[in-house]
Amino acid sequence: MGISTKRVDFEWVYTDQPHTQRRKEMLAKYPEIKSLMGPDPNLKWIVSGMVLTQTISCYFVKDLSWKWIIFWAYAVGGAVNHSLTLAIHDISHNVAFGNKLAKWNRLFAIFANLPIGMPYSASFKKYHIDHHRYLGGNGLDVDIPTEIEGWFFCTPFRKAIWLILQPLFYALRPLYVNPKPVSSLEILNAVIQFAYDFLIYYLWGLKPIVYLIAGSLLCMGIHPISGHFIAEHYMFLKGHETYSYYGPLNWITFNVGYHVEHHDFPSIPGSKLPLVSERVKGVSGNEQIIWLKKSSTISEEGCTGSGEVSRGGLQE
Repeated sequence: MGISTKRVDFEWVYTDQPHTQRRKEMLAKYPEIKSLMGPDPNLKWIVSGMVLTQTISCYFVKDLSWKWIIFWAYAVGGAVNHSLTLAIHDISHNVAFGNKLAKWNRLFAIFANLPIGMPYSASFKKYHIDHHRYLGGNGLDVDIPTEIEGWFFCTPFRKAIWLILQPLFYALRPLYVNPKPVSSLEILNAVIQFAYDFLIYYLWGLKPIVYLIAGSLLCMGIHPISGHFIAEHYMFLKGHETYSYYGPLNWITFNVGYHVEHHDFPSIPGSKLPLVSERVKGVSGNEQIIWLKKSSTISEEGCTGSGEVSRGGLQE
């Protein structure tokens, strides 16, 4: 458990992220892909049902013992909440109501945020734009682990700790790597979120609040659904920095596994990404990485951060 890894640095490249050029080439070859762009009319109803389900669940867990609160938070509630974070990811690309109703998308993301228990959606939108624009950009893409993370979490045991603490790093890393001023939308997000939390607490006590927040934190750590955090951009094949997973977990994660397709066409909703995959099979770069078959890579190759591509040429 104490064996350290051989890699001591990120994989550095000094080229632009590849998806912009790939998008141009594929649209030239497959112009029918444009018909897939636009809002998903079912997304708002699916998300509303999930928010309602979690709110009703708060009533049913209010009298459970603490051990069952944690169990159901990990097994069910957290899975729903993690799925809601991925719905917020989809909504951040304006696929709930379309680009012409961008403000509606922002407000709906705040609504989808409610069962997560902590304000998240407005800040996510602000930084996720940079993730697409400056994929792997040093000091710009806050999804990339810091040098300190890569240096310290470089044994299998420490990597396991890093996975458990993933929610903490995901929340705090932007404040260190690329801090930005707090926006009015973030303030609104926080006010609405804490009002919802207070209402739940007022109606049913502390246990439902723990159920919601513990579920969100646990299912962003060591949990099958969280595999996408590693599978999306960690460098399993040299020279390739985005990967897709086409397994059954996509059914409950808004097809976030179709990640090459998503970065190629971020304006296409997750529900339609499988159609993109069908149209562009054979295009260079559409590699399929099955997370469950590749999980040992995280323990055997590279430090936590050194398995990622980092762009030194884009630092501002």
